[in-house]
Amino acid sequence: MNNICSHRLLNQQIAAGGFTEPGEVVAWLGAMQAQDYLGTLWAVGLRLRGSTEASIEQALDDRTIVRTWPMRGTLHIVASADVRWMLDLLAPRRLAQSAGRRRQLGIDETTLARSREVCGAALQGGKQLSRAAMFALLQSHGIATVGQRGIHILGHLAQEGLLCLGSRAGKQFTFALLQDWAPGARTMEPDAARCELARRYFTGHGPATVQDFAWWTGQTLGDARRALAGASDHLVQAQIDGKTYWMGPAPAPQEAPASAVYLLPGFDEYMLGYHDRSAVLSPEHAPQIHPGANGMLHATLVVDGRIQGVWRRTLKKKSVLVTISPFGTLDRGQKQAAEAAAARYAAFLGLSLELEYP
Repeated sequence: MNNICSHRLLNQQIAAGGFTEPGEVVAWLGAMQAQDYLGTLWAVGLRLRGSTEASIEQALDDRTIVRTWPMRGTLHIVASADVRWMLDLLAPRRLAQSAGRRRQLGIDETTLARSREVCGAALQGGKQLSRAAMFALLQSHGIATVGQRGIHILGHLAQEGLLCLGSRAGKQFTFALLQDWAPGARTMEPDAARCELARRYFTGHGPATVQDFAWWTGQTLGDARRALAGASDHLVQAQIDGKTYWMGPAPAPQEAPASAVYLLPGFDEYMLGYHDRSAVLSPEHAPQIHPGANGMLHATLVVDGRIQGVWRRTLKKKSVLVTISPFGTLDRGQKQAAEAAAARYAAFLGLSLELEYP
């Protein structure tokens, strides 16, 4: 296992698992990509020993974690205490970048002002409404939601800090007011927020480069470098293969087990938390992870720190069928470790395990 993989498995809490609460995991990493809801629950759960899908979802319902669009216009989960300063720091650049698309859709400031007023009034008092209900609400006030207008309006209001995603209602996700969902969210001055985000990122994702950090946050490279400079007293530098990497000041005393196998969800930070993913994924295997143009990613099999296959689940009444498709041949020990990883996932779901290799 290469040194980068070993440290990342530990620092991302995949191999370490040093926390006991979902909110601690999310705060440690800073943010976790979250457009695949069930995959997100497992992304947190695999970093907590003995967790269940229900216990992670409860943390969302208890509002210790919030699901919104803090960076890159991409859905993430963040600790509720952190959501306000992250949005204040990162969302304005993304909103400016999407101005052209809003013009194409005919979403002007008058439309946004009216939408703020309508949505804010409808959700007062802790109310939550599904996306369909939000669209109907806007429509009833003369605000068109067709042709992607609706989701762009709601996304804009979320990035401004008015809305966030609330609880699930059956299979439907709801919207809520961020001030109701995260009333204790902190604010920070921009420079302090940049430094804090840099410290969180490099501690929870390191070893990583400043280019990785700039990509992950959606900041300019100049802003990322200034943030890193402000946080550097809390980090250590390492030269690996001619590149400068940064990570937390106290590398874990142990190495990640060389024979360890992990089943990660498709949008896990272990792969998507970096601009350069070559340390964990060979370029020739990238099309097998991301096979189409729909933006979806396959769940991954990690062996010796590197992505060595994909897997999928099929839910049955009392069991889950886990189908593992390695890119090459697994030896006996690796197969045993893969079975243990699959058993852990089944336990997370509260189901018995069926395992197959196609």
